[in-house]
Amino acid sequence: MTRGTAPRAIGFLAALAACAWAGPSPAQTDLLVPSIASSRGKAPALAPTSTPGDEDTRADGTSASDVPTVVIAPTRPGPSPIEADADGAATLLADHVDLTGDRVLTASGGVVIWFEGARLVAERVIYDGTAGTMRIEGPIHLTEPGKAGTDEETVLIADSAQLDEGLRDGILKGARLVLARELQFAAAEVRRTGGGRMTTLTHVVASSCHVCASDPTPLWEIRARRITHDADTRRILFDRPQFRAFGLPVATLPALSAPDPTVDRMTGFLAPRFRTTSGLGVGVMLPYFITLGDSADLTVTPYVSASRTATLGLRYRQAFANGATEWNGAISRDDIEDGTRGYLFGAARFRLPRDYLLGLQVQTASDRGYLLDYDITDADRLWSGVTLDRVARDRLLTARIGNYQTFREGEDAATSPGLVATALWERRFHPPALGGEAGLQFSVNAHRRSSGEDVLGRDMARASARLDWNRNWLLPGGVVAAAKTQLDADLYRIRDDSRFDSSSARAVPTAAVEFRWPLIAHAGDATNLLEPLAQIVWSPEIDDEDTVPNEDAQLVEFDEGNLFALTRMPGRDAVEGGLRANLGVTWTRIDPTGWSLGVTAGRVLRRDPDPAFVRSGEILSGKRSDWLLAATYSGTQGLAIANRALFDDDFAIHRNELRLGWLRPGFQLSAGYLWIDAETQEGQPRDVSELTATTGWQMAPGWWASAETRYDFTANRAQKAELGLVYRNECVNVDLSVSRRFTASDNLRADTDVGLSVRLGGFGRQRDTGPGTVARRSCLR
Repeated sequence: MTRGTAPRAIGFLAALAACAWAGPSPAQTDLLVPSIASSRGKAPALAPTSTPGDEDTRADGTSASDVPTVVIAPTRPGPSPIEADADGAATLLADHVDLTGDRVLTASGGVVIWFEGARLVAERVIYDGTAGTMRIEGPIHLTEPGKAGTDEETVLIADSAQLDEGLRDGILKGARLVLARELQFAAAEVRRTGGGRMTTLTHVVASSCHVCASDPTPLWEIRARRITHDADTRRILFDRPQFRAFGLPVATLPALSAPDPTVDRMTGFLAPRFRTTSGLGVGVMLPYFITLGDSADLTVTPYVSASRTATLGLRYRQAFANGATEWNGAISRDDIEDGTRGYLFGAARFRLPRDYLLGLQVQTASDRGYLLDYDITDADRLWSGVTLDRVARDRLLTARIGNYQTFREGEDAATSPGLVATALWERRFHPPALGGEAGLQFSVNAHRRSSGEDVLGRDMARASARLDWNRNWLLPGGVVAAAKTQLDADLYRIRDDSRFDSSSARAVPTAAVEFRWPLIAHAGDATNLLEPLAQIVWSPEIDDEDTVPNEDAQLVEFDEGNLFALTRMPGRDAVEGGLRANLGVTWTRIDPTGWSLGVTAGRVLRRDPDPAFVRSGEILSGKRSDWLLAATYSGTQGLAIANRALFDDDFAIHRNELRLGWLRPGFQLSAGYLWIDAETQEGQPRDVSELTATTGWQMAPGWWASAETRYDFTANRAQKAELGLVYRNECVNVDLSVSRRFTASDNLRADTDVGLSVRLGGFGRQRDTGPGTVARRSCLR
């Protein structure tokens, strides 16, 4: 029984017993029960559905006039220590209620007793005031209707019971107990001791599977000589448990301890996970969870693989009043690599005064192969550092400093920026004299390489400021005009690169005018919005002697998000200059049936080619950029499609990206295709033609299948493939996964990973967060 349930459920009979304990004379028998509703109807009495004195029809179909209701309180307290106070009055409904002179209270014939939210249904209740015992004849059915349908619901069914005067200790015969709507016990005898704290069941069967009369064999069950449940610690102890699956014995243990279904956190073993890989062989992980108070815990996970690896994993978590932290790590010795391997990932985040957020992150590993071999992460760059953020309605502050650890192929850790520090402060305001909106921004960026080699070991620091302003006007005919200005100032310090001066400063003004003409038309109930847009932008061309090393603006994108931006550079080191026109049109259709379609088309025209985009190939270089065509579709059946294409005047596609998502009951799909022409990206040795897809579908009730793949069409081989199968019903969760990594290099090799985990329901509070449905056994009547 759950903690607190049994004492309350038995307390309502104690209130009845307190009145008989006083030993009244025959003339005082009308003062026995605080609240008694006595019935002599033909049908058994049922639980009342109205308060005493209500004239409405009762739950059994009788009216209040058919059966008299008596509400009487004792005139004086009895000497018994068990008393029912005014707030804890019990309500008894029965066909017969008798009190004999030998201090015996008998309620018989469809007995229903309510007390503090609990309900007891029995055939007869007999209290012997002289002996101080309570005998209950069944069938007995004890519940708390107010908790029905919740995780705290407890149901007790028994054939008979013999309890003490407090109804806390005693024996129940032929008892069946259900905890938290999950774990079921069937025992020949149930004995309660320690004031209701300890419940001992003998010759017992336990399972969380639904059992039908026509098919009484559960999927799994535990049979034991004795099972003890401690209501205070909420722990279940099994004596000589035998685990059975499909009615067949599987394993027998001398003893077993497990939490009851109401437990959220408790020290003990978690569900094991079996794993087989090409590199590590067959192995098993057995996590052990340790609670460290209410706000911290530690999980120790030994991982042993046959003659291949010995690993100890640790996870520490702690919550604070203003934040939380989590640390994960492992140390291993295996025959894949010589020496000791391992990793450490940690993160913490705290809320400081004035809405500041302080973050800490640590990521380090002995090698990337370890992260892949032990299924930790696919990341090939790790970052460790400190962050500070504050976001308000009109201002922003963000800062971070940390170090990068790279495992990427072709990158040298000594010549890649390791230590990097950035900070940004921005304020938005509305100048009363000019109108519109303005912004002021200050930022700093610095990075250091561990190498001191000239050019390759370059270190650089930059301090920048930006002042911008924009304002809109509504012109005749519905044309929306806008003016935008921006002034950027940068100061650089450069070391270990003889090609540039040690210090450099520059200021870059930008001005733009914009005209938009939104047009709306209605076709039936559908709405169409057509909006042509033209933007003229000017900024000075940067001379060769004013250039600085480009560290943060190397990967240039061109999409509908920056088609009408003043600059398409992702950083500040490179500057987009010259006179240019950003031209485009958007069309959106919103259908009343629920689907919508949006299309954006445009390109950039220049007076002179911009040298800043030479590395971008034909996409943005020259006097005319590629054509941009993007479309999005959102349907009523959970289907969403987005496509973006860049092509020249001859319709030769340079880049294309397709994204598709489909979400239906019992089906999920997320897929993407990417094409990049190698000529449009500097340093790209070959074209990129890659498909990624993730899907899941409901095969049958309780069965969920999933698949994931990543295929390289240029190399004509898969990079990754994964299959998963999950079965879930009311008492077990089985998760099987098979994955294959096909890529190989000097530091990595192809690998196959097979994982299996089994979790039994009923032990500890279960949280169902998986996709798909849960199979539930139904009993045909």
